[in-house]
Amino acid sequence: MAEPVTVLSAPGISAQLEGAPVAASLRYFTASGEFGVALARDAGTVLPPAGAAVAASGLVLAWRTPTETLCLARDAQRLAALRAAVGRAGDGCLVELTGGLSLVSLSGARIAELLCRIGSSDSLPGPGAARRSRMADVPVLALCLTPGEVELVIERSLAPHLLGWIRETLLDFA
Repeated sequence: MAEPVTVLSAPGISAQLEGAPVAASLRYFTASGEFGVALARDAGTVLPPAGAAVAASGLVLAWRTPTETLCLARDAQRLAALRAAVGRAGDGCLVELTGGLSLVSLSGARIAELLCRIGSSDSLPGPGAARRSRMADVPVLALCLTPGEVELVIERSLAPHLLGWIRETLLDFA
C-alpha cells in the first residue's frame, strides 16, 4: 500500500496535512456565563461570536454553534492550563478532542477556487471567520486567521477522503 500524500500543490495553491492538532470542544450554556468569563480571563479574549475565529494566548477559538466553540492549542500544556482555568465553571465544560481531528492547511491565491469546487462558495471563510460546511461530501470547519491561508479541520478518519478530493481537483489546476 502506498504512503498517503501529505503535501499537494498546483500553480497558485498548496495543501498540507498538518496532522492531529491539540484540540478541545468548549461547550457552555451561554458565552457570557461563568465558563465564558473564566475562559476570557485565561485567554485574554471572549468566546467568538457566530461565524468568527480568533487567535489569542496560544489558542485558536472557532465558533461552531451557539453553545460550542472549537479550541486548538499550540501544545498540550496550553490546553491543560485552559482546562484548569475553566474547570470549576458550572455552566460549561472542556471536552478533549486531541487525536480525533486532522488539520489541512491551504495557502495561495486559488483557495477560493478549490473550496468552491469541493464545497461551495459558502465554504470560504473571510479573515477572522469560521465556516462549517460540507466539502467532498463530509463535514469540515474552515478557518481563516490570515488572508491567503485557510485551515480545514476535519475528523481524522475522514482526512484521507478529503485529501483525495483535493488531490484530484488540483490535477485540473495544472
